[in-house]
Amino acid sequence: MSARIYRPAKGATQSGSAKSRRWLLEFEPEKAREVEPLMGWTSSSDMKSQIKLWFATKEEALDYAAREGIEARVEEPAAKATKIVSYSDNFRPGRLGQWTH
Repeated sequence: MSARIYRPAKGATQSGSAKSRRWLLEFEPEKAREVEPLMGWTSSSDMKSQIKLWFATKEEALDYAAREGIEARVEEPAAKATKIVSYSDNFRPGRLGQWTH
């Protein structure tokens, strides 16, 4: 039984950081998904794939995995590059690009 611990990235339609500060423990799939022959739906008999455990810190998630005997793999979040831009930079004399107005 193995799992991965990571901090999910915020969705493209989000402006805030609501669920991106907590750590998530998800189990790796043990069986491949199957196509159900009658209806054509994709299904799985792996019940652990439905379990998602949220933790406030990475250490809490690792402690839980060690206590329960779960082999866990930690994925560190990518560093976010922030660029500070002000509105007045659009009218700076030496800016790159042509004036479009």
